[in-house]
Amino acid sequence: MRSGRRAALAALARAGEDAPGPGLGRAAARLLLLPGGAARPDPTGWSDAVAAAAGALRAGGLVAVPTDTVYGVAGLAQDSGAVRSIYSLKGRNGRKPLAICLGDVERLYRYCQVNVPDELLRDLLPGPVTLVLKRSEELNKDLNPFTSLVGVRIPNHPFIRELARACPGPLALTSANISCQASTLTVSEFQELWPQLSLIIDGGPIGDLQSPECRLGSTVVDLSVSGKFTIIRPGCALTSTVEILRQKYGLIPEPAGESGH
Repeated sequence: MRSGRRAALAALARAGEDAPGPGLGRAAARLLLLPGGAARPDPTGWSDAVAAAAGALRAGGLVAVPTDTVYGVAGLAQDSGAVRSIYSLKGRNGRKPLAICLGDVERLYRYCQVNVPDELLRDLLPGPVTLVLKRSEELNKDLNPFTSLVGVRIPNHPFIRELARACPGPLALTSANISCQASTLTVSEFQELWPQLSLIIDGGPIGDLQSPECRLGSTVVDLSVSGKFTIIRPGCALTSTVEILRQKYGLIPEPAGESGH
């Protein structure tokens, strides 16, 4: 990476520490183009971008990030103010839960009560799947206080995994769109949200922009009941997820609404 670009990214990282949170009159969010983008990921050139995003998150801001499915908006899950900002940003129903995002399967055990084999977790994660499990006492009580469960994402995208590893706790993650509107595959598709974001990481287009299937988001599956699973949202990985759960691990499918979710 050229020295001028490295200096600019380093400045963004420092600025992120002092970035005002959403709604505090910031003129505009900063747009940061990720080297290589989705087509040719370049993790070796991402360290300063990760630092800039982590700095903005630690300052209480929200950051738009590419994932393995659609663009997302992230805040620190243990920061109650950031959680409130996500709901405000999206115009989201306060009873609709937020998922958490982690960088590695190992960290999942700190925030969730796991009642399935570790091998099962690793067969599905990282990947385009959200696993719903019982939450642990470690998780911020202001995050989804109306439920004892939490959805967990480990996207198969190196940037967001590096960002999650760089943060002190899990990320609260949701799709980068106004609630009830279509999911987004490019940063320009959620431009109306930019003024309320501290930083936008542009990783290029995600998937085929003309394909409705690419906007389905992750498959959400409830694994909180031992020996059973419930599909909460079919998403983009339904067939492969069900095959793993039923054929490899012998879990019994249960209709939505009967799992206690």
